[in-house]
Amino acid sequence: MSKSIKPLTNEQLKIKAPSLFQNQPYHEVSSKYHFIGTIDIIEQLRNESWFPVSVSQAGVKNLDKDGFQQHYVRFQHFSDLINPNANVVELLLFNSHDRSMSFSISAGVYRYICSNGLIIADSVFDSYKIKHLGERENDVINAVNKITQIKPKLLDKISKFESITLSKNEKEAFLQSALPLRFEEHLELDNPTELLTPLRIEDKKDDLYTVLNILQENFLSSKVSGYNKETNRRFTSKQITSISKDVEINKGLWDIAERIASIKDGSYESPLIAA
Repeated sequence: MSKSIKPLTNEQLKIKAPSLFQNQPYHEVSSKYHFIGTIDIIEQLRNESWFPVSVSQAGVKNLDKDGFQQHYVRFQHFSDLINPNANVVELLLFNSHDRSMSFSISAGVYRYICSNGLIIADSVFDSYKIKHLGERENDVINAVNKITQIKPKLLDKISKFESITLSKNEKEAFLQSALPLRFEEHLELDNPTELLTPLRIEDKKDDLYTVLNILQENFLSSKVSGYNKETNRRFTSKQITSISKDVEINKGLWDIAERIASIKDGSYESPLIAA
């Protein structure tokens, strides 16, 4: 396990994602839009013993929207920060100030061995969406309580995934099912099985959870080559920087892993987790 994580200060957050500190919405939003300042929610979550450990904000094509764009923050609970385990359930906060993304709080898992941050599929834990109106404080506390209560259930799921072994053919079937999450149909990869290659010795294992993490990491960051079947032009994939695409890939991979677990283990059940 790597060294423990240190929470981010407001100064560090502001350097990495200034949009967290925006104090008004983008000027084109409706007058009915109820502004939710992200930094206010961060402070509220700190009061609930959840501390920010990672942050990201989207790039903008329209510079006029800089400071109002999509952003998300990952939080770990105080108890996990002082006593980290191999896998830690995280709280994920998503927001924007230009209506491009709804305010929501989701569940995620941080894997210390690779500093990997998974996002749980909606089929397992439905994102707690908070509209830009209503009882904000109560909504946030309810979301925090739900994630706190389902932490043991999520960790049990991970243990089950770790107990399920995949054959070479099953790993390749996982990959083939997942490819549309990352590559459009007209894109042909030279060697798609590259995406099953572990990036570290510790990941040279065949359990479902490790394969899920290998695919997630490679889908988001690895460069693979191929060609466009419509134009015959060559391409090399780039690192995913879009927050929306990152979330789509994460949730899609987890959803496929759930289906594989249900097939491989007749006793496995994957209903929506309730707090």
